[in-house]
Amino acid sequence: MADGSGDPAVFTCSSLPSDPRLLPTLTNAYLGTRLYRDILHVNGVYNGAAGDTHRADIPSPINVRMMLPGVDSLAQTFTLNTQTGTFSHVLQSTDYAAIHQIYAHHSLVHLMAFSITIQRSALTTQPITVQLQTPFVPRSQDLDLHRGPDFQGAHYVYGQTLVPEVEGGPRPTIHMLWGPVPPSLTLGGEERERSWEFLTAVAESEEEAKRSYSQGMAMVATGSLHASHLHAWARLWQGCCVDLDGPLPLRQALYGCLFYLLSSIPPQENPGFLFHGISPGGLSNGTQGEDYWGHIFWDQDTWMFPNILLFYPEAARAILGYRLRGLEGALRNARDQGYQGAKFPWESAATGREVCPEEIYGEQEIHVTGDVLMAFEQYYCTTQDQKLFREDGGWKLVGAVAQYWCSRMVWSQEEQCYHIKGVMPPDEYHCQVDNSVYTNAVARRSLNFAADVARDFSVPVPEEWVDCAKKVKVPFDGEKKYHPEYDGYSPGEPVKQADVVLLGFPLMHPMSPEVRRNDLEMYEPVTERDGPAMTWSMFAVGWLELKEVQRAQSQLNKCFSNITEPFKIWVENSDGSGAVNFLTGMGGFLQAVLFGYTGFRITRSRLRFDPTFPDDIHRMEVTGVSYLGSKLKFTITRGEMGVQVTEPPQDPPASSLEAVLEESGQRFPLRAGQSVSFPTAAGWIQRSPTTAL
Repeated sequence: MADGSGDPAVFTCSSLPSDPRLLPTLTNAYLGTRLYRDILHVNGVYNGAAGDTHRADIPSPINVRMMLPGVDSLAQTFTLNTQTGTFSHVLQSTDYAAIHQIYAHHSLVHLMAFSITIQRSALTTQPITVQLQTPFVPRSQDLDLHRGPDFQGAHYVYGQTLVPEVEGGPRPTIHMLWGPVPPSLTLGGEERERSWEFLTAVAESEEEAKRSYSQGMAMVATGSLHASHLHAWARLWQGCCVDLDGPLPLRQALYGCLFYLLSSIPPQENPGFLFHGISPGGLSNGTQGEDYWGHIFWDQDTWMFPNILLFYPEAARAILGYRLRGLEGALRNARDQGYQGAKFPWESAATGREVCPEEIYGEQEIHVTGDVLMAFEQYYCTTQDQKLFREDGGWKLVGAVAQYWCSRMVWSQEEQCYHIKGVMPPDEYHCQVDNSVYTNAVARRSLNFAADVARDFSVPVPEEWVDCAKKVKVPFDGEKKYHPEYDGYSPGEPVKQADVVLLGFPLMHPMSPEVRRNDLEMYEPVTERDGPAMTWSMFAVGWLELKEVQRAQSQLNKCFSNITEPFKIWVENSDGSGAVNFLTGMGGFLQAVLFGYTGFRITRSRLRFDPTFPDDIHRMEVTGVSYLGSKLKFTITRGEMGVQVTEPPQDPPASSLEAVLEESGQRFPLRAGQSVSFPTAAGWIQRSPTTAL
């Protein structure tokens, strides 16, 4: 169905998938829908109490289909252009074309829009009429909607959600304005071409909805609305691109993953935007009973966040802001379970309280708390943004997580170490286990990071943090030289998804290459073949670390069974079950390329690199890598590697950078606009020591 050649960023077909879940999603940071779906969602607006809370369904005025009934020899194409963030449906006859374009405006996030254009291509004078099918009804199962007075020709409804997430909690009000859609549009006999544009504005205040609608209509009048959307996407791609001289399916997969993930992040032009996180199926999905109800999991912090941070630390900061606003809920979660500090929920919505419908996960899958803090650590090391930690609540969160882990541990007199008992590891086939190796390792990492930040801020480090980090048990079989998944794990037991392999990456838990290999070989054959899509990406990263390129590629190739045609929509499980447009799987896949092929590793004082890629890739360019305030471009071939500072930091020369080769120790100063080249090898980017003078 997909075009087999051409632009890897453009997905085109002549017929749509029969499964509507596989239609492309159209989102920005605030609004989201799926093509030809009768509902849309607003980020952070949920309805329902506790485990029943789900994204509130809002009727969608942009669910419009274009038809030309009774026309013979009609060709049609459907195209998702990931470069422009626009979906197009084209009906082409011998005499004319009708073009339907739909988009969620990337920078004006309260707007969704579509246009119909009729173009005459022959010297005919017959009127041309396009039928518009619009099943829109302004009703919702989640909102108490009321009709308000029309505004500038637009219809207006508003209403509150019905049930708050927690008793006495807020019930957001939604305000929506939309231009009425006629049943048909006609190009007059003397006209060669004409376009009609239709807007929908959604906000949580009447003032914002009307302001956005007025702004949008003013831009329609000057012909600049869609152009401003194209400009926002052009800027986004200019600062963030991964391209390979390699197989087209891989390049298409990369563009698809980046497009769907970038669609979800806050706009660059709006640094104060209040962001409400990214759920596994994204903003387009998450109605009641679908895609985990639109809840936020570790998927955001562990699987999506590192890719966003690498290119757009401002957007990464907005994600951390969501976790900071949920800190009070996390403190309450810990108290409710009898522990100190902050326990982040396995499933989160608007308040930071646990909203998982099944109690066992909320009680036992506690590694999410360490996953959240690992995102804060990666951000801290990449940006050195001390304001977030000193002034904006980051340090309070760090300390609360450290306190939680200490209170969750119990001392084993027999083994002379700390245990964490009764947990569910990332491998959800097992529960109520003791000393999940991943959980305990991420707890250790949390405590070490908390101690590092305390020292940076000249704050006394609680002895308990140091003691618990040093003495928490991380299960290891000294005879077989591998990490058992938990106490009592028997080799050969089935595993649902990536678990122990995450010790090597992203945790970077210290181990020898022999142990890393043993972990990969122990768990690869027993991991569920058709399980969650992000799993095989992490096996690929492990084999790339060991320079076993073909084994890595065989693992990464498994991901393609989760990518559907023609719009590169990911399904959680390769049998089509689970969440759809599974951003978690996309995040894992991107990490396999962005951190696997390049060898990028974010450490306390360096951005390490150690490139390795398979035989069918000859060249790789990664544009827009952000590190300590600079934007970098990496160009990598088998023989040579180039690094260029494309944007210098705002406060030079305080943050001047240099590249260092590991084996030779050779240093290459990185200056704005200049590119340095050296033989492809392991090394790192760091702050230049001369800038401290």
